[in-house]
Amino acid sequence: MTAGRRTRLVALSLPSVLTGCERWPDALDPKAPEAHDIAWLIWTFTGLLGAIWLAVVIAMLIAIRGGRRVAPPAAGATPLDALALHPAGERSRTVIVGVLGGLTALTVLVLTGLSYATQRSLFAPRQEGLSILVTGKQWWWELQYEDADPSRIVETANEIHVPVNVPVTLKLEASDVIHSLWVPRLMGKEDLIPGRQNVKRVFVTQPGVYRGQCAEFCGQQHAHMGLLIVAEPMADFERWRDRQRAEAASPSSDEQQAGHDAFLKRSCVMCHQIRGTDAGGRSGPDLTHVGSRMTLAAGTLPLTRGSLAAWIVDPHGVKPGVDMPLTKLEPDELNAIAAYLESLK
Repeated sequence: MTAGRRTRLVALSLPSVLTGCERWPDALDPKAPEAHDIAWLIWTFTGLLGAIWLAVVIAMLIAIRGGRRVAPPAAGATPLDALALHPAGERSRTVIVGVLGGLTALTVLVLTGLSYATQRSLFAPRQEGLSILVTGKQWWWELQYEDADPSRIVETANEIHVPVNVPVTLKLEASDVIHSLWVPRLMGKEDLIPGRQNVKRVFVTQPGVYRGQCAEFCGQQHAHMGLLIVAEPMADFERWRDRQRAEAASPSSDEQQAGHDAFLKRSCVMCHQIRGTDAGGRSGPDLTHVGSRMTLAAGTLPLTRGSLAAWIVDPHGVKPGVDMPLTKLEPDELNAIAAYLESLK
């Protein structure tokens, strides 16, 4: 596959990425309590500071257009002499300046209080519910749904499914450099720091697909380190989790079987795990149910057979700098592997 064909393939598939989410991330269209608090604070700051700016502009215009001319002071006159010549005007100006200064101080105090109250609400203890370990890596997200029963643990990548109206605790870690998780419509930013675990809580109130992004520069492909949060009713979430716990589906066609065999013969197994097969690599994303995801390469491409093939044969052409090596495959072998991976729902 030539570079030109890969570029056209990626360009044609991008519209389906854009339609995968409800809309572009918008912090002013919140769908979770924390995001509501942040949006309210943004609007409050904007309104108060906008009112102050408007008052200053109006005062300046009045002073420029309506101010009276004052005769220049006589030679050798002091400021006290000028005040004696115009006592009423100077006193009124002093009062105005004092009032405006007091209003400014009051505004600063109000905004400081609002910021403090919002900050406390964001970090207030909440009821524990679903717990997910999120590990930031260059440049993708490793996810593990924790459970006291090891058989109920789910491992996946780049796509977080959560039930609506259930508190979710995200335990945030990083394996290489500092990352930051930000889902504008659901929550504020929180850093993922190597050697430290931060905690972020989210409570989604409306079903939908919400786009998130790494918000801390982390290297060459920082801009392409996205993820999706899929909020759904509890029944749908439980069905999804049950499917994710299962081993990979067996090939259902000759092409898929050929792809399965080729995958296990190639170096793919050194980095990727497909549960139920001999592929047990741990350094790359778990591919057991990769076909059920909406995107590929941490939100860079829609997950289709074509984008899978483009990614397998030349990952650096899609996302320069990634650890995944180039893989030389015959066309039939490439198509078979792409078909097999697409079937892993």
